Amino acid sequence: MGIKAVLLDIDGVLTIRDRVIEGAPRALKELRKNFKIALVTNTTRVPSRIIFERLRNLGFDLEREELFTALKASREFLVKNKANAYLLVSDMAREEFEGLEEYPIKYVVVADAYTNFTYQNLNTAFRLLLEGAELIAVAPNRYFMDEDGKLSLDAGPFVKALEYASGKTATVIGKPSAEFFGLVLEHLGVKPEEALMVGDDIEFDILGAQKFGMKACLVKTGKFRESDLEKGIKPDLLLESVNELPKALMEPL
Repeated sequence: MGIKAVLLDIDGVLTIRDRVIEGAPRALKELRKNFKIALVTNTTRVPSRIIFERLRNLGFDLEREELFTALKASREFLVKNKANAYLLVSDMAREEFEGLEEYPIKYVVVADAYTNFTYQNLNTAFRLLLEGAELIAVAPNRYFMDEDGKLSLDAGPFVKALEYASGKTATVIGKPSAEFFGLVLEHLGVKPEEALMVGDDIEFDILGAQKFGMKACLVKTGKFRESDLEKGIKPDLLLESVNELPKALMEPL
């Protein structure tokens, strides 16, 4: 069965922070001619609104309903469970969770809190977990490609620290959770075998998608390192960048 939808990671595939990867806007435009499109991201330092506006300002043609963020999915999870949370997130990301004050605090939510990863904030989260709160990892990524071209810590290491200290296991909301991929494919109206995930993370994008039944394309941009290919994970497609994808998809996977 052929590919009907393409899911694309953003940071590392289309952009690196505020820098556009060469040819990415044109590639997205070409892909939209033949496939349903979803932009899926574990970027959690800024809210969905900012990500959408940033992409539009950088020249990407997209609609709001095509953007799926781990932060947005986390808010939906809390609303579904009629719960508020202690937020270990960046100052900007807090806007994603406005309006939950009427609910009791039942969770600790950890995203890329940036400079808010202080001992005091981590210890507050730890104590709440000991008192009965459950742990949510908005996205468990280990690191990302930063603006200076070097890798920087993401939220994953801090989630692991809280898991180790509290003895609790985090519920993962974003990639590579099956719930997140399922939410996106349900919106697109396609089956897993009809979708292709494009990413720069060999574990969360590629292996996560393949475990869910999707095809997966690894691009050699963003956080990609040649050593990723030695981890025993084989992408269905390996490209230098997303710029090559429209042509590559002219042939069946």
